[in-house]
Amino acid sequence: MSVSLYYGARRTAALTPLETAAVERIVAARVSSFPYEDEEGLCLYDGSGLEPGEIVDGSTKLPSDDARVLPVIAHMLEAVTELRRALPHAQWRVHLDDLDMPWDEEQGYILPGADDANLTAQPGDR
Repeated sequence: MSVSLYYGARRTAALTPLETAAVERIVAARVSSFPYEDEEGLCLYDGSGLEPGEIVDGSTKLPSDDARVLPVIAHMLEAVTELRRALPHAQWRVHLDDLDMPWDEEQGYILPGADDANLTAQPGDR
């Protein structure tokens, strides 16, 4: 059974050229810093498939290797936090299948109970 992290933002106004550039910059930085070449990282859906009002939509399938799950979730929540901060006037929904990820103004998106640095350490950090 696979589990995915889903993320999306809605608002009435389309992305501005500056916002589009910011999203592209964040995606490029997050793709290049993703810890596992053989796993799915930040994946935004093609803009042509967005429904009216959607400005960002995507998902990431989580690894089947238990040792990789929390580092990937941490990386992805940091990425989505960056996206949300770049697009602050949007209504965001971030969820791990049916579990909504809480938003904290200081920390961004967090996985409840996963604030132990050892649990989310990336390769080479331990």
